Order: sequence, then C-alpha cells, then structure tokens
Amino acid sequence: MVPVLFFTVQIFAAVFLHKPSVAISKLGAKPKIIVLIPAHNESIVISETIKSILPQLAALDRLVVVADNCIDDTALIAKKLGADVIERTSSSNRGKGFALDFGLQYIKNIPADVVIMIDADCCVSDNSIENLAYACVNHQRPIQCLNLMYANANPKLKAIVAQFAWLVKNKVRPLGLKALGMPCQLMGTGMAFLWDDIVYSKLANGHIVEDMKLGIDFARIRKAPIFLEEALVTSAFPVTVEATSSQRTRWEHGHLSVILNEVPRLLFDAVRTKNIMLFALACDLLIPPLAVLVFLCVAYFILSLLLLNQPAINIALILITVLLGSVLMAWAWFGRNVISFKQLCYAPIYALMKIPLYIRFFISRQVEWVRSKRD
Repeated sequence: MVPVLFFTVQIFAAVFLHKPSVAISKLGAKPKIIVLIPAHNESIVISETIKSILPQLAALDRLVVVADNCIDDTALIAKKLGADVIERTSSSNRGKGFALDFGLQYIKNIPADVVIMIDADCCVSDNSIENLAYACVNHQRPIQCLNLMYANANPKLKAIVAQFAWLVKNKVRPLGLKALGMPCQLMGTGMAFLWDDIVYSKLANGHIVEDMKLGIDFARIRKAPIFLEEALVTSAFPVTVEATSSQRTRWEHGHLSVILNEVPRLLFDAVRTKNIMLFALACDLLIPPLAVLVFLCVAYFILSLLLLNQPAINIALILITVLLGSVLMAWAWFGRNVISFKQLCYAPIYALMKIPLYIRFFISRQVEWVRSKRD
C-alpha cells in the first residue's frame, strides 16, 4: 500500500502542483568546475559525450576522463579531444564506483568548487553544466539533472514502453517530489556535488547501483539531492537483446536489493533522527520497478480471492485502480509524445515478459557491477 500511495502522490504533485521553472540565480563569481567521466571501453560513444561538454567549460574548468580497465582506444580518443585522461587497471576492483573514486583521488590537488559526474555514453544539453554548478552552490546540496533515455530509430514496442517507464521514473516522479519540497534519488549521471562534500566520499565499491547508495549517504547527513529539470543529460537504450538484458538486470536487481537491505533501516533512522528528507527518500526507494509493483498488487488480489477475504479484495481492487489511474495520468500529461494509448496497453504483456528477470533475483541475484555492451 505504501509504494502505491506514495507513487500516486508523486504523480498527482507533478501534474497539479509543479510550477514552471524559474531562471537559476547566477550572482557572484562563476563556480570552478571539474567534470568527471568514468569510462570503460567507450571508444564508440565517448567522443560525442566530450564534444557536448567541452564548449560549456570555461578556461579554468577541467574535464577528467578515467579510462578504467580499457582495452580499446578510449584514452587516446579522449586525449585527442582535449580531456585530461588518467588510466586505471585492476583485475579485482572492477566497477563504476572504483573508477569514480580513482578520479576523485586524482583531482584532490586540483582546486574546484563543484564536481559534476557524467557517464561516458551521454549527451549533455547546452547550459546544463553551468546550471548544475550554480544550483549546487546556491543550495549547498547535491544536484541531480533530468536524465532521459531514448529508444533508437525504428524502435520495437518493448523499447517504447521502456522509454515511457524511464520518463515516469526519472522525470515525472522527481518533478512531483520537487513540488512537495522533497529530495530525489541520484541517477548515476548528471550529478553535481560541492567539492568539500564529494572529494572525501567513499566511492570505492562494486555496488551495482552506486548512485542510489551515494544519494542515501548524503541524505543521512541532511544533504539529500535536489532535482533540476533545467539541466538535461540524454542517452540511448541498447539495441541488442544481450545488452538490454544486462542493463535491466543490473538496474532492477540493484534496486530490489536496496529495498530489501537498506530501506527498512533508512525508515527507522529517519524516524529516530526526525530527518524528513531521509524519510521521503526511503519512501521513494520503496517504490519498486513498475512491473514489480503491478505484480504485487495482482498477487495481493489473487491471495485475497483465495482466502475469500472481502475487505482485502476491496483494498486490492482500490490499489489496482489507483495505480492504473496514476499511470494513465502520467501518460496523459507527460507521455503522449512518447507512446500512444494503444501501445501503452501492451505494458502488462511487457511486465509479464520480465518475470524471469525477477525470478533470477531470488535464484541467482546479480551482485557485481557489469557494464552493458555498446552497440
């Protein structure tokens, strides 16, 4: 009941309470920025990423690429384009968290005001770097930009549904949280941190959803992330079945692990310390992937029928109705240009197709960070 109701509140707030964005205050000296890009065998995509960032940097800003366990031309391409490149090799400590930590150790001696982390397969929209930096300094908290993923040309229906689900998770829900004055989750790319907050953070871990963990760490010290839709970072979903499966397994197994291992303790700590931001973040993390949430509601309904428990049946029907109504509201206000209503009706079949992924969570859960192959 809690994730369904909190999900509904987020959608309602995004639709009815969110106000148009206002210009970001840029008074005072421009913050000095370091953009940090972790990259593992990204020669196919990294040039476009760097080309979208460099024009946005001032003379004293730096772009640092961590070529992590690369066996391709990632480092050479980044150097030729003008980035500072550091190379890291480790057969045991593998994963994005270790690469980011290696980069932070390198830039400790480079003075800066803000550190911005961008994935190597992303395109950064104009003015996004500056908007992130100023917002970070103004609020004195981590800032998460709008991070969208798009299906490639001539996408299959499954990819269109995934694009809509991503839009709801990374735009609609954070907009609702912002309208309520609540924090958002970190999304792994397009994240800005104050230098003094991030440079000594402990990122050297192989956690498969290191961004969620980092957001939790900041919320504990009352610096929960703030969503900034005025900055945009985009990337594309993989095309191949193997890459798509690998990416979704990492995301969803990681999220479910956080729900089981972190959220109960977070809720307890939030109540104990009266930290409303931590409580809101914990409730947001409690919302599982949408397909899982649908499964839980349907399973509750079936169990209620088997037990012939009329009050439970009524509650299950209310939850299913509220959930479907919230998804339709999100589609009507934000998703019409992404997916048609007819295509949206395919979503339940898409959810059923993901059952093996969730079964593997209990049988052979992914616990190590694995990068999705590029197309």
